[in-house]
Amino acid sequence: MRFRRTLLIAALLFATPVCFAAAERGVMVRAAQIYLSPDSSSAKIANIDRGREVAVLEKSRDWVHVLATLAEPTDSTEGRDVSGWMLDKGIVRSSTPNGDRILFGEAAACEQEASRRGGRRGADKDAFRLYYRAAEYFPQSPLAGEALYRAADIRWQIDRADIFGRPSGRSDPRNRLYGIDEDLMKQVIKKFPHTKWADLAAYQLLDNKLCGDWQGESKCPEKEAEVYEKYAVEHPQSPRAPEALFNAAFRRAALTELYKNEGKSNHIGEAKAQAVALAQRVIANFPQSDWSDRAQTLLYKLDQGIPTYGTGVE
Repeated sequence: MRFRRTLLIAALLFATPVCFAAAERGVMVRAAQIYLSPDSSSAKIANIDRGREVAVLEKSRDWVHVLATLAEPTDSTEGRDVSGWMLDKGIVRSSTPNGDRILFGEAAACEQEASRRGGRRGADKDAFRLYYRAAEYFPQSPLAGEALYRAADIRWQIDRADIFGRPSGRSDPRNRLYGIDEDLMKQVIKKFPHTKWADLAAYQLLDNKLCGDWQGESKCPEKEAEVYEKYAVEHPQSPRAPEALFNAAFRRAALTELYKNEGKSNHIGEAKAQAVALAQRVIANFPQSDWSDRAQTLLYKLDQGIPTYGTGVE
């Protein structure tokens, strides 16, 4: 299943008809209609969505003859390509002035629409395509790294909700049939190394090392604390570094309760000391962040003997 999903994503992003390579290419920033001939009174062939790529085959006044991919192949259906005429409006080429900003801006608008209650159906997929094409068409743009990361993040969140929503997603990650596909996040790290976007991509990859549910056992938070602390050490300038340190501290604090339930009282003191040290690092290294305040609360609860995991009712 994971292999098939990887092929699907690759098809969505990279499968390009041969004639695309020979023709002028562009990306749609508007929804449009494709007609049989360069005349709005002619038969309508199809609608094309934002973020779809077209190959311009010829021009006629205000019209362009295009080959467009309207749907990518799925597990149960084939892709759909059409050839027809459309108004030469809303097609961003690599030669379009400020094309990177235009694609990025439309992607951001689609992303906001997707997050709105009752927003346009498919807006998240529009945003995904637009962000990715912004990075592809304008690789030297100062927006390229962020655009590729945002595309990867949209895909990541969709896959994450799917995988962690399954019964297998609540188990130890080593027991899952498949994890979240890492290809796009790894592209961000490879193409934009030592940047904020690479740091953020590396943080997202941690999801594949996390348990969906600890099930009241210590083995998951033990491993997760190590994963988060390792990230903070390797990415000290990352915007997610304080969050990673706090997550490590929280898991060490939770272990003090879990060890009680497992009869491992000899481990409690060490877990508490590690939690305190990690929380103090958050406060010292990131004093202006919300994570610093949360770390202060964690220290208070540890000092007061207030449980940080479970019901907390005494």
